[in-house]
Amino acid sequence: MKFYDSRRAPNPRRVRWFMAEKGIEDVEIVDIDIFGGQHRQPGYLAKAGLPNVPALEIDEATTITESVAICRYLESAYPEPNLFGRDPRETAVIEMWTRRAEMLLSTPLMMAVRHGHPALAAIETQVPEIAEANRKAAERALKVFDRRLAESPFIAADRVTMADIIAVTGIDFARMVRFRPDAELAHVNRWLAEMNARPAAKAGV
Repeated sequence: MKFYDSRRAPNPRRVRWFMAEKGIEDVEIVDIDIFGGQHRQPGYLAKAGLPNVPALEIDEATTITESVAICRYLESAYPEPNLFGRDPRETAVIEMWTRRAEMLLSTPLMMAVRHGHPALAAIETQVPEIAEANRKAAERALKVFDRRLAESPFIAADRVTMADIIAVTGIDFARMVRFRPDAELAHVNRWLAEMNARPAAKAGV
């Protein structure tokens, strides 16, 4: 298998973190230069179908894009440690929090960076109002996660799951626009410190 990666984008880091948590070391990493437009070249598009990273080439006939889909495939191929759920109830709870982490927190933070960091003007028609609105949405969402983390050591379970990976990589990416969770969010900040202390946090940074 080949994993098409970009160190400048947040979604590939989700997969790198996921693989690090599982100890997956037999997947070839291929770096894609998105600022150089490599993800738009015919050879890459023929595999991925869209100018998106990351992508996982499973074999000559199958390449998967979308970070969560890639991680679900890897979960099936490398089932331990489990990061998506061990039974129907747990799987549903993890899915719920994974979607919340994606929609309420990570996506707004990515939009805040895309529309707020000067370097990304090279690949994005920036609208400052979009950056500000999404930043505020993420700040509101963090209050939801703080309440959740007051009752659970991790976002979706008693261990790290895909929900934690999506949330922490989104927050970390937002450092580009000097975003930090408010100091009063004690539970979020406790969880964030624990996530960043994990060996997998160093994956690909």
